[in-house]
Parts: sequence; structure tokens; C-alpha cells
Amino acid sequence: MVLITGAARRIGRALALGMAEEGARVAITYRNSERQAEQTIARLLALGADAAALRCDVGDPQNVEEMVREVVRQFGGIDVLVNNAGVFETVEFHAITPAQWDQMFTTNTRGPFLVSRAALPSLRRRRGHIIHIGSLGGLEPWAAHAHYCSSKAALVMLTQVMAKALAPRIAVNCVAPGMISLGENRDPAFVHNIVRKTPMRRAGAASDVVEAVLFFATASHFITGQTLAVDGGLGL
Repeated sequence: MVLITGAARRIGRALALGMAEEGARVAITYRNSERQAEQTIARLLALGADAAALRCDVGDPQNVEEMVREVVRQFGGIDVLVNNAGVFETVEFHAITPAQWDQMFTTNTRGPFLVSRAALPSLRRRRGHIIHIGSLGGLEPWAAHAHYCSSKAALVMLTQVMAKALAPRIAVNCVAPGMISLGENRDPAFVHNIVRKTPMRRAGAASDVVEAVLFFATASHFITGQTLAVDGGLGL
């Protein structure tokens, strides 16, 4: 059974569908995207998956505890937790407000901590896997994303600390995507520039991230504490 946070749309939705195609039962969370969550569940059910969507603010400890209890009640336990819920924004360093800084860390770093902590009893019983969705921005400094990069860098360290603290019952790893194309309206010049710098000469696809997460979800517990960049070599 797989629990994926923030999976109503974008990469989270692709992860949910990818897990379902491999035969997993899937629970997803959403915060404001109720309509998209309903659409994702409909697609999961069409694949024949046992699936559910639960509203959850991953930064709220009580909300997180209630969500995890409900997932365990419905599915009997959690085998794989994918901490995907996250926020992203571009703000010049001098313009970042304390509120923006705090919100970034609340979702991107506090959220994975809270959800992982709540899911620990079930994951320990099942010798489970935790997979954080990080970012190439947590490995490289992006000048107009100080709060985002810092929150994702903290997630990389959290991955390493959790891998040591939760061994040997739970394996903890991180997938760090680079530029992933999801059909958004991006500046063509920006995309062209990134692709030109990428050794694989293309933007990433959601399927690239799905494959990395599936690898960690099924890998030996001897693989733990790792951060896998899914960036076509952009970070080299």
C-alpha cells in the first residue's frame, strides 16, 4: 500500500498512476485541489486500483495524524510513503518575506517530517520505504529561489538523518528532479536554454520521476540515505 502526499495533480498524480499500474493500492492527499483529486481517483479506479483521496494540510500535526490513522484504517497499513507535497515560487532574495520563508519550510520540510513521524508505526511493522521528493534546487544554488533551495537542501539532510535513525526497519531515500516538463506554459527561451545545458538534450518527463520512485519503492533496504538526481545530467 502506497501513501502519496500532494498527489491530486502534476508529478504526484503521475506517481499515483504509476504505482497503481504496478498493482499497488494507493491513497493520495490534497489540500486545495479537491476537483483534481477526484479526477485522479477516477483514473486510479479505472485502472482497477483500490484508491482513496484524503484532504490534508501536511504542515498541521493534528491533520496529519488524523489522515494517517484514516489511511491505516482503510488499507490496513502503509508499505511505502512518498512525501511529494511541496510548494515552489520564484522570488529575488531581497524580496522574500518571513511569511514566504516560513510557508516554504512548513510544506517542503516540516511536512515530510510530520507525515513520516505519523506513519512510523505502520512502516516499521511492514519494513517499509520512505521516499522524499526533493529537487535539483536542493543540491544547487538558484539565485532567485533562496527559500525553496534551502527547504529542499534541508530535505536532503533529513533523508540522511532519517535513514540512520530509522534503520534497519525502514529505508529512506530522496528523488531530486531537475526541470520536468508537465505541459505548462513556460518561456520557450528559458526551456531551450535549460535543454541546451542538459547533457541528455531534453527536459525531464513525469515518467522519469516515476521510474526513480518505483526503483526506491522496490529496492533492497541496503540502499538507504541516498538522493538520486533525475535531471539528465544538468547538475553535473
